[in-house]
Amino acid sequence: MTQKHTDLITFKGSPLTLLGKQVQPGDKAPDFTVRKGLTPDSAYTLASDAGKTRILNVVPSLDTPVCDLQTRHFNQEAANLGQSVAIVTISMDLPPAQARWCAAAGVENLTMTSDYYDHSFAKAYGLLIDELGLLARTVIIIDPDDTVRYVQLVSEVAEEPNYEAVLVAAREVLSE
Repeated sequence: MTQKHTDLITFKGSPLTLLGKQVQPGDKAPDFTVRKGLTPDSAYTLASDAGKTRILNVVPSLDTPVCDLQTRHFNQEAANLGQSVAIVTISMDLPPAQARWCAAAGVENLTMTSDYYDHSFAKAYGLLIDELGLLARTVIIIDPDDTVRYVQLVSEVAEEPNYEAVLVAAREVLSE
C-alpha cells in the first residue's frame, strides 16, 4: 500500500497529499528514468551524469510563476558551480513544452526532463502530489557516489526554495 502524507506540504495554506516515501539525506539515491525528449531513447537516469554531483531542481510546472523563477535561478547558478555539477530540472511538463519554455526563457545550462510518462521519479522519491498529479517543489543534491546529501521539500508549494541553503549544501559536497 502506498504511503500517504498530508502533513508535509500545502498550497496557499491548504494541505496536499504526497504519495510514497520521501528520500532522506544519507539514503542511497533511488534510480529513476525520466525523458529529455519524446522518444524512449531520450531517457535520463542517475547514470547519465555518473561521477558528478547532481542537483535535482524539482518543480510542479514550468508555466507557473514560481517554477519559472526557480528554474531561471538555477540556470544562472549553473555556471558558478562548475563542470562537476549537473543541474537537472524535473517536472511533469511534456518535453516539447519544456523546450518551448527554455527557448522563451533563455535557459541553456540545465538538463530539462519530464516525469510525465510513467512517474518513475515521483514514485521513487515520494514526491507525487495526489490531488494535482504534479511533483512537489523540492531540491535534492546527490553526490558522485549516488548518496542523497541534501533534501529541501518546500512546505508551501507556492513559495520558492531557500536558494542559499541549497548552494551552501552543494559547495559542501563539492569541497569533499
